[in-house]
Amino acid sequence: MIPFVLSADDTTRQPTLKDAQEQAGQAASWVEQNWSAWLGIGLRILLIIVVASVLRVVIRRAITKLIERMNRTAQAVDGTALGGLLVNVERRRQRSHAIGSVLRSVASFLIMGTAALMILGTFEINLAPLLASAGVAGVAIGFGARNLVTDFLSGVFMILEDQYGVGDSIDAGVASGEVIEVGLRVTKLRGDNGEIWYVRNGEVKRIGNLSQGWATAGVDVTVRADEDLDKVKATLAEVGETVSKAEPWNEMLWGPVEILGLDSVLLDSMVVRISAKTMPGKALTIERELRWRIKRAFDEAGIRLVGGVPVQADGEAADPTAGMSAPSAYASTTSPQSLAASPIAPTNMAK
Repeated sequence: MIPFVLSADDTTRQPTLKDAQEQAGQAASWVEQNWSAWLGIGLRILLIIVVASVLRVVIRRAITKLIERMNRTAQAVDGTALGGLLVNVERRRQRSHAIGSVLRSVASFLIMGTAALMILGTFEINLAPLLASAGVAGVAIGFGARNLVTDFLSGVFMILEDQYGVGDSIDAGVASGEVIEVGLRVTKLRGDNGEIWYVRNGEVKRIGNLSQGWATAGVDVTVRADEDLDKVKATLAEVGETVSKAEPWNEMLWGPVEILGLDSVLLDSMVVRISAKTMPGKALTIERELRWRIKRAFDEAGIRLVGGVPVQADGEAADPTAGMSAPSAYASTTSPQSLAASPIAPTNMAK
């Protein structure tokens, strides 16, 4: 501010032209003394803003190009065997989009926040109370919105670690199904009955991804205890070899169908277990096809499964009346049993 010194007489008399000239001269002198400092502060602020803006644009463009390169890499392998098994374009696109959005937001916040603090520093403002107040306010906001912060941080790490993506079948504990959308706060799942589950990322304590790596198809074949094990094993081996060569099952199978052996032996049955390594998410399909082919092969080979109709021995004729019960004595109304069980006629109360 321009200092003005007024005497007791100046407060009572009217300002004159000479007073105005003196004040103008004092103002001009004050501006002349401080214009260089103002110019330095203005140039410093302008330089900070220009450098921060250019740095922000450069970093955001670098992040965008990195994300585009990731998408081009995913599209290059799409349609190939590797792309069909290991790469999902939509999953990679959403993951790269989320990572890019987080990186751009973090970069903008750091650059512009640092620039704002540097601008305040040029005005010789003490930043210690401001930073302390901001720290207290941040702690208060974080404590009040801790669930939101937890969901956001969990979503960031899930995406960065590629724990799951669009199209994966996962078991998140609170819900299970196919992932249809991955967000930083909420993950959407499509359940088995078509329902959509909105799962907060902070509520997920463990995740079972059923679509990564490979899956295992296991079938338990229960036959009678008196069956020939060598015949059963040969039939199962033939079925496994047939499935391994047939379309489209040969693409779903990532290994041969193995006969693991007897899983259990009881008095009237025994269980033979077979297993095969399959494409992720195709284990149930392979199991159903194996059961279908095993049942047909066993019928052709005469191998009986537990639960079937017992086969009569040769030369023995089945008695058609074996399953009939003896006639009841109460079926005849004149039998002593029926007469004894007849109700007693009520006495005449009119007499």
